[in-house]
Amino acid sequence: MAQVRLNHIFKKYSNGFAAVNDFHLDIKDREFLVLVGPSGCGKSTTLRMIAGLEDISEGDLYIGDRRVNDVAPKDRDIAMVFQSYALYPHMNVYDNMAFGLKLRKFPKDEIDKRIQEAARILDITHLLDRKPKALSGGQRQRVALGRAIVREPQVFLMDEPLSNLDAKLRVQMRTEIAKLHKRLETTVVYVTHDQTEAMTMGDRIVVMKDGIVQQVATPTEIYNHPANQFVASFIGSPGMNFIKGSVKEEGGKVKFTAPGMDIIFPDDKASALRSAGYIGKDVTFGIRPEDIYSDNQFIEANPFQSNIKADIDVVENMGSELYVYFNNIGGNQMIARVDAREGLKHGMNVTLGMDLSKCHVFDAQTELSVF
Repeated sequence: MAQVRLNHIFKKYSNGFAAVNDFHLDIKDREFLVLVGPSGCGKSTTLRMIAGLEDISEGDLYIGDRRVNDVAPKDRDIAMVFQSYALYPHMNVYDNMAFGLKLRKFPKDEIDKRIQEAARILDITHLLDRKPKALSGGQRQRVALGRAIVREPQVFLMDEPLSNLDAKLRVQMRTEIAKLHKRLETTVVYVTHDQTEAMTMGDRIVVMKDGIVQQVATPTEIYNHPANQFVASFIGSPGMNFIKGSVKEEGGKVKFTAPGMDIIFPDDKASALRSAGYIGKDVTFGIRPEDIYSDNQFIEANPFQSNIKADIDVVENMGSELYVYFNNIGGNQMIARVDAREGLKHGMNVTLGMDLSKCHVFDAQTELSVF
C-alpha cells in the first residue's frame, strides 16, 4: 500500500477556469479518505488527476515515493471503480475480473487464485459464470470492486460508485466497502456528493467548494467544529439552521439578538465572543435541528433564555423521528429534529428550547466559524 501526496495541485483549463485550486494534502497509507462536495466542486477532477486521466496544470503528485505527474495511468499501480460499473457485456464475471490481469500477462494459475479469493471476499463465487445482464445492480458493483481487488494496487480510487443503486442497496454496499477496506488494509480515495456516505465511511473527509478545499478533518471534527458556514450547512441532515443577527452585551450577559429572538450565551461562549471582539458586531447564529427540543423535560431542566414560542408550519414523519418546520423565527424558517412520540402536528404552537452548549456562531462577512 502507499501514501498519496498532492503538493499544491492545480487544474486550469485553456479558458482560464480553475477546476481545482491549490489542493495540498497527504493521504496516509491505508487511509480511507472521502472527497465530498456539491456538483462542480472539483472532487472528481481531483480523483482523475490522481488516476492520470486528467493532466495536472501545476503542482506535484506522489504515489509512495514516486512523482507520477507524467506517468501513464496503467503504470501508476492504482485501480479505479466508476459509477457506471464499466463491465464488458459479452464477458462473464470471471472474464471481466480476469481481463486486466491477462493484459499484463499474469500466469493463468495466479489469475485464477486472485479471482477466486476476490470472489470469496465479495460473496460472488456463485456468479462467476454469469454475464452482467443477468446480475442486479448490487451484484454488478461487487464485480466492479472485484475487478479492482484482483489488481492488488497500491491505491483504490472510487468515483461515486454507489450513486446508481437504490437507497436500501446503497446502505448495504456502503457497509460492504467499509468492511472491505478494513480487510484489505488499502489506501482508498472515495468521491461522493452524499454527506451520509462521507460521514459513515471516511477516516477523514475533505469538503470542497468551487475547486477549493474548505476543511480536512475526521467526521466527528467536521460535524462538531465546522470551519465555516458552508461546511456547517453541507454536513448534517437536515442541514444546520442559520439566523442572521448581532451580538450585544447587557448587564454582563452576552446575547444574540434577531427579530423575535433574544438568546443569552453560556459563559464559555460569551467569553469566546468577547475575546474575539464580536460584541456589537453582526454574526450568523447556527444550531443543528437535533439540538432543538420541544419536550418540557428539556425546557424545565435548561431554563436559560433560549426558549422560543413558534407555530409549526410543516411536519415530515420519518418514522422514529419528526422533521418539524417553523416559520418566522428570527425572520427565518427553522427545522427541529424531534422524537416522533412527541406527537407534534401542523398548526400547533410550541415552546422550543435550544441546547446552547452546541450552538455555533459565524462571522457575517467571512462566514468563518467563531465557535
